[in-house]
Amino acid sequence: MRFPILDNHIHLQPKGRNIEAVKDFQRMGGTHAILSHLPYGEVPIRNAEDFRDSYLITTGIAERCNQETEVRLHSTLGPYPVLLLGLSERHGLEKAKDIMMRGMEIAQQLVLDGEAIALGEIGRPHFPVSEEIWETSNEIMIYGMRLAREADCAVVIHTEHSTPEQMLEFALMADSVGLKREKVVKHYSPPLILEEENHGLFPSVLSSRPALREALEKGTRFLMETDFLDDPERPGAVMDIKTVPKRTKGLIESGLLSEEDAWKIHKDNPERVYGLEFRL
Repeated sequence: MRFPILDNHIHLQPKGRNIEAVKDFQRMGGTHAILSHLPYGEVPIRNAEDFRDSYLITTGIAERCNQETEVRLHSTLGPYPVLLLGLSERHGLEKAKDIMMRGMEIAQQLVLDGEAIALGEIGRPHFPVSEEIWETSNEIMIYGMRLAREADCAVVIHTEHSTPEQMLEFALMADSVGLKREKVVKHYSPPLILEEENHGLFPSVLSSRPALREALEKGTRFLMETDFLDDPERPGAVMDIKTVPKRTKGLIESGLLSEEDAWKIHKDNPERVYGLEFRL
């Protein structure tokens, strides 16, 4: 029986294998992927309009992959949180915040135009920063959630390694702007599957064997991802693009995952989060 297999978070780069990597994913049984925007060396971000040029690289790669492979890619766009540091050094923190927020608005417009399905990855740096940067990052993240509510789309958040306490923090941010909690996808999530662990956010679990086993012991309300970087200097990082199809098939063969539950994880869940129909 053929069933959908979605990698919920990959990156593809102009200097990387991009289409060839997606073909590897297809050969392993992958059918769908969410292509998350990441800054590219080809377009340094110095002002807000640079974001538009950078986003168009992401949507262009997705379009080419959709034309040249059978995998269906959908893009998420947004100002990568770590960019705030360099922009604040160049322009000062207040101007940097304005640039990041304008970058968020450009991403929202591309979602409204049908060029992307969600805002992301946005959030705050995953490493220690000054209190000023931290607080400003939170303001930018909340603004992104507000724009996601206006556009009726999901938001994919990038943060430090998260605990249930932090998931509650993000859930309350979403509440403050009227965004449904299930529309907040926690990228690079540990297996926080239970309601009391994720507080209604949607975990996108990095697909290591231990994490997936723990996730499945708790339920099926999660997505699977690799955070594949397509970086020629770090091949296979963060996880290889073939991982989600391999793990899914392996879990089914071992009896830890039913085909019915595979459909939930790879089709029903993302359709609910992103408001899409995932067709085979």
